[in-house]
Amino acid sequence: MNRFTKNTCHKYCTSSIKCKNTIDISCRSDYAPFFHDNGPHSFSGNMALFSISEDTPVGTQIYILNGTDPEGDVVRYGLAFEKGSKEYFRADPKSGNVSLITALDREIQDEISALVSITDGRNKVVEKVRIFVTDANDEPPEFLNLPFIVDVSEDMDAGSSLYKVHAVDRDMGSGGSVSYFLQSSPFTKFTIDSHSGILRIKPGEKLDYETTRTHFITVVAKDGGGKYNGQYQVMSSSATITINVLDAQDTPPMFVGTPYFGYVYEVSGPGSEIFTVFAKDGDEGNPNPIQYSIVNGSDGIFSMNSSSGCISLQADPMHLRNELFELKVKASEVSPDNKELDYTTTMVTVRVVDLNNHPPTFYGENGPQNRFELTMYEHPSEGEILRGLKITVNDSDQGANAKFKLRLVGPGRVLRVVPQTVLNEAQVTIIVENSSAIDYEKYQFISFKLLAVEIDTPERFSATADIVINLLDTNDNIPKFSTEYYIARVAENSPGGSNVVSVTATDPDSGLWGEVKYSIYGTGADLFLIHPTSGIIYTQPWATLDAEVKSKYNFYVKAEDSEGKYSLAEVFVTVLDLNDHSPEFSEDFVEKTMVIGAPIKIEALDDDAEEPNNVIEYSIMKADPDNIFEINTDTGEIKLKPFVKSLDIVHNITKHKDCKWSLVVQARDRGNPSFSTTAVVKIDITEATLLKGPVAAFLMQSRENPLKALGAMAGFISVMVVMTVLISTAMYLRNSKSNRIMPSRRIIRRRPRDRCQWNLNFKKPFGWPDSSNRFVVEDPEGKNHNISLNNNSPRGGFPPPSAPKLPPPPMSNLKYGERMGTVPTISGTLSSKGSKKFRRNTENSVSNALVSELKMKLEQKILEANQGYC
Repeated sequence: MNRFTKNTCHKYCTSSIKCKNTIDISCRSDYAPFFHDNGPHSFSGNMALFSISEDTPVGTQIYILNGTDPEGDVVRYGLAFEKGSKEYFRADPKSGNVSLITALDREIQDEISALVSITDGRNKVVEKVRIFVTDANDEPPEFLNLPFIVDVSEDMDAGSSLYKVHAVDRDMGSGGSVSYFLQSSPFTKFTIDSHSGILRIKPGEKLDYETTRTHFITVVAKDGGGKYNGQYQVMSSSATITINVLDAQDTPPMFVGTPYFGYVYEVSGPGSEIFTVFAKDGDEGNPNPIQYSIVNGSDGIFSMNSSSGCISLQADPMHLRNELFELKVKASEVSPDNKELDYTTTMVTVRVVDLNNHPPTFYGENGPQNRFELTMYEHPSEGEILRGLKITVNDSDQGANAKFKLRLVGPGRVLRVVPQTVLNEAQVTIIVENSSAIDYEKYQFISFKLLAVEIDTPERFSATADIVINLLDTNDNIPKFSTEYYIARVAENSPGGSNVVSVTATDPDSGLWGEVKYSIYGTGADLFLIHPTSGIIYTQPWATLDAEVKSKYNFYVKAEDSEGKYSLAEVFVTVLDLNDHSPEFSEDFVEKTMVIGAPIKIEALDDDAEEPNNVIEYSIMKADPDNIFEINTDTGEIKLKPFVKSLDIVHNITKHKDCKWSLVVQARDRGNPSFSTTAVVKIDITEATLLKGPVAAFLMQSRENPLKALGAMAGFISVMVVMTVLISTAMYLRNSKSNRIMPSRRIIRRRPRDRCQWNLNFKKPFGWPDSSNRFVVEDPEGKNHNISLNNNSPRGGFPPPSAPKLPPPPMSNLKYGERMGTVPTISGTLSSKGSKKFRRNTENSVSNALVSELKMKLEQKILEANQGYC
């Protein structure tokens, strides 16, 4: 019980006896709350020895602070860190949930100290706990001692250790173990131990300084793998090892600039330098020092500097008995400890000469010569020696008097002369330096001046020789067209053999190599020919170009020299359209029906391929009267002029009451010259209000296409024929069953049917029954019979009864513009050959079976003929 609790209890206990029971309860001992210790592997308690993985995401609930108060009071939790420490966690005061608020990194901090607290409002318990951060495989191996550069002698044995690479991984466990391997390469000469990282030369492989002086290999360090963010992963890193191959001493020295010639002049004194030899170690990567010496031939007259290789005179020239000395000199490699290693020898010729009284002189095969000629092909290889030039230069003096320089004067950087410095005598070598400059198409010959000028003499004697190189041509060029493609235009009426275009290709080579032959090929070349030498393209003699058939052609033209070298160009030929077709109407005579207010259209076609040759203008050439119609010049639509709005106006203009006119319409193209054609258009004018009913509407819609109306009529007739056959078959079967098949004993009664009523006030056409109810019937044999519809008509004038014939097939071979009979117009006439229509009085009974059957036949024929008007 703390002090606060005691004082409070005493105050309340002395103030009243009434609160005795309460005071007894509240004045008991007040214990501090405490954490539950659930062990280090629990996720609730006081976080003591709690472990958390470093790859735990920020914001994750990682723990629950769990404690209690002995008195059962509500407790609050807290989590804090020591001053100056980074805060990694945050605890909820009420629930005790602990969340991660800062990312963890075990490699930086593997243990975290925190202060966890629990309080009941009066007592607060604070504990310091340690939280361990466990490892996750989040670190790749890291190489040490970079960069890796290794120097290896080329004579290193196979399997020898070259270098040991080392990489560390800061992770723990398998994630911290490292193994090594080299990235695979089929040409690598090296291998590495996967555990130790020791780099070796592969068995059977050999390093060669002269072949490859540097090797670059990539080594990869890989860890043993581990989990990271719940996933198993293996991490690796790579580094490049640079292996420099060092040259080994396996090649003897060699003299440079042999053969050697030295001269002793009559004015020379003891100690004069005669000649200097030069040798170098064959092992260029690691050369050893060279020492020089005279092996024999000196006779005490000459000495040699062991370091520089300079040969000096030791005696007075006046005492020399020989004019020529052959000295054998040696060049030896010397090791760092001055031991002689490998060596080589050569000869030095020393000649005794007199004073400078001779200039340099050029010699040919037959003696002194100041002009040299050579014939060769153009474009020799660079570095090639002009062996056809046999030139020797000589100065008969001795010593410095015979030392001179050689130089070529002419087109720059084409040829060069070797040697450039001569002592006494030398074979002149001329080498090609620029092959492209030696071009027959530019020069047929090239001239140079070969100069020899003394160097160290006061007289500066010199000599000059002309070098003339005559070039021979080679076929080094291909024919080349003046352009990559040619565009030609030719009129479509051009006769066969007409020129189309001329192509030109040039070949700068000479002779037969420069002659060009032309040819053409390709899918569009069938109608064309080309002259093999002139390059003129013309049409085939039999070819007829027609722009309406094909207006574009393209093909390839080939230019080829005598050895088959060639180039190509493309030719595009456009056939120009000419106005060679006149417009054509489909018919010379056209019949049209015009409803007032609606135009009719005529159309002509022009077979020309291009505008304006195929653009047609329409005009009315003749009309009577000429103030009724107008035509759209572009579309060919003919319509009445705006003031003609009814038939009454038409009747007032003309005396023709049938309202039919014939117009002469012209179609003219816009070509030059222009062609035209005419057609007669017969127009029947009517008003839309006079034609009523579905039949009339169909006829008006089909006035421009009579075949449509004919097809509809033929289809209806076919349906009716099928129905008639079916009904006749049914009646026959019924009569057969009842044994009543005598026509004279049957009375056929027909139910009255609704008939088609005519809404138009037509005139009675020929053949319509008159007031006597008689009409003419044509039988199948073509004979006419007068038939009466009265019940008391005699039988003597009728043909014998027969089964009805099928109607004739529809006329499918009608030409455009023909009609079946006459279409009703405003004149009110209606006539159709073979058409019979009458009204039958269904109120009268028929007593005679034969007459009834005949009347049925006639009625059926009349209905079939007039089905289009119902």
